[in-house]
Amino acid sequence: MDDPQLHEGEIWLEGQPLHTMADWQAAQLGVGLVPEDRRIIQGLTVEENLKLAQIEKPLGWSIERIYDHFPRLAERRRQEAVTMSGGEQQMLAVARALARDLKLLLLDEPYEGLAPVIVQEIEKIVAEIKELGITTIIVEQNAVAALELADRALILDMGQIVFRGSAREVLDNADLRHEYLAI
Repeated sequence: MDDPQLHEGEIWLEGQPLHTMADWQAAQLGVGLVPEDRRIIQGLTVEENLKLAQIEKPLGWSIERIYDHFPRLAERRRQEAVTMSGGEQQMLAVARALARDLKLLLLDEPYEGLAPVIVQEIEKIVAEIKELGITTIIVEQNAVAALELADRALILDMGQIVFRGSAREVLDNADLRHEYLAI
């Protein structure tokens, strides 16, 4: 596929070019990142990690609203965050993003290393975020789990986009799933 639109481009949010911005500028515009390594701050409690995300405006969800959606974090609010399980840390990373005024959520391998029951909890949270109208981009090896949540899908092979279309198209196409996703 030699179409340049399939492997290069620009990313815009609310008329602003994200592809030319510094990370902090994108964050102020409403881009939230949940990185693969979660980047939980050692030495801080769950609540301190959340409050740190709200040091600067614009603010997103209140701590109380976060606890309503993440009751496990409420139970562990005084616990040092790095001592929680991987799934609980992942919940904290998503909650920390929601503590800001979020317009675009980027999730990098959100299910990696998590028990299936925790993956289901994270999926439920991501579905709720989607219902709120927050655009979410998921980069995930667990393709079926990601596709079940997605509206649109891109499949990359060797750094090139080989498929672009609806998530349902991928789920319904056994040949495509087998060739690119090994499922």
